[in-house]
Amino acid sequence: MGRNLQNGERLRPVDLARGHGLSTQAIRNYEEAGILPPAGRTPHGYRTYTPLHAGALRAFLALVPGHGHQTATSIMRAVNEGAVDDAFRLIDESHVQLLDDRRTLQAVESALRDLELTPAASEPGVGSEPAAVSGHGSTFIGPLAEKLGIRPATLRKWERAGLVRPRRDPLTGYRVYDEADVRDAQLAHQLRRGGYLLEQIAPLIAQVRAAGGLEPLEAALCEWRDRLSARGRSMLTGAAELEAYLRQRV
Repeated sequence: MGRNLQNGERLRPVDLARGHGLSTQAIRNYEEAGILPPAGRTPHGYRTYTPLHAGALRAFLALVPGHGHQTATSIMRAVNEGAVDDAFRLIDESHVQLLDDRRTLQAVESALRDLELTPAASEPGVGSEPAAVSGHGSTFIGPLAEKLGIRPATLRKWERAGLVRPRRDPLTGYRVYDEADVRDAQLAHQLRRGGYLLEQIAPLIAQVRAAGGLEPLEAALCEWRDRLSARGRSMLTGAAELEAYLRQRV
């Protein structure tokens, strides 16, 4: 690094902390974690910082909202160790994750639109199972599998993965899929067609259940979309502050 850290204005830990609502202990912790470059010392052993340390702190705090505390720490540590390419790789990985999250959101939204056009499965079944049971929209594994164009074994596999949770008829032992189960199966089917793995689908189905159905999920999807947009903007802010810090280090 071409710059002596001790040149320029001297700052105390409290000077760095005060401007960001932090404690002086937090500043010391950040230095020990490698988020800040090593501090200078007075003849009496007190830490002294410079505007370069202030720039590092601004960069770290700007990176956290977009990348998370752990990744932001790793980025700053890499920069301070001179491994700038490693820092860029970490940033790239965060952007890949954000893109994956956007694609997942788009897949869910697309699946929901398709479900709006798909009637509930309730037509006659196959084999020895009855087509429907008492209760509006309830059906058995055969009719539901036929409706979705899949094998009953696939529905059983989805059940083991937690994607559908049919109850058992107390008299026959048959699996009974109510309206919510049919909805979950249809959503899982759409996402599987989109290339998503069962372990990726399970948390999305859990969100539908937690929201209380598809209609309440619309609000959750709006919030999800807003969070992704906020994260993307935070990444831009973090990139600007990191670039400013990199310029300081030259």
